[in-house]
Amino acid sequence: MIERHSGIAERYATALLELAQEERAVSDVERDLETLMAGLRESADLRRFVQSPVFSRADHAKAMKALLARAGSSTLTTKFVLTLASKRRLYLLAEIIRAYRDALARIRGEVDAQVTSARALSESETAELKAAIKKSLGREPKLETRVDASLLGGLIVKIGSRMVDSSLRTKLQSMRLAMRGS
Repeated sequence: MIERHSGIAERYATALLELAQEERAVSDVERDLETLMAGLRESADLRRFVQSPVFSRADHAKAMKALLARAGSSTLTTKFVLTLASKRRLYLLAEIIRAYRDALARIRGEVDAQVTSARALSESETAELKAAIKKSLGREPKLETRVDASLLGGLIVKIGSRMVDSSLRTKLQSMRLAMRGS
């Protein structure tokens, strides 16, 4: 999904991507950023820490250096994140990661797709869904899957601003509304 990012986040992401390409470290940086993004999603404390202007540049740098070392991040990713800390731009980290992902997806000809299902999809179901999306759009989909048992069955697929909702929950709600109107 191609999103609009702030100009600052776009510039940082572009600079990081260019450096990663020069150093032939695009996949290492991508892996490091995915790990960071997962940490930001899972830890409210980490989100608050990177967003907080209360911490000094030194505090941000020291904590992020330790976190990145523990995660086994590449030298380039570590230098980049420490640069963000020194410039008081750490609050943009999640947005920069999303902009980096989007830029990389454009280069690779990929499209992001969010798929929500009532149960976890098997490997064959995931492969079949990817093939159907690729056939429809002509681009390689990068799936992000979620499970929401309240759907009861079916799928919700979001690609950019498009959404296809074939969930049983939505179909039942539509039937309920139709029966009330009769």
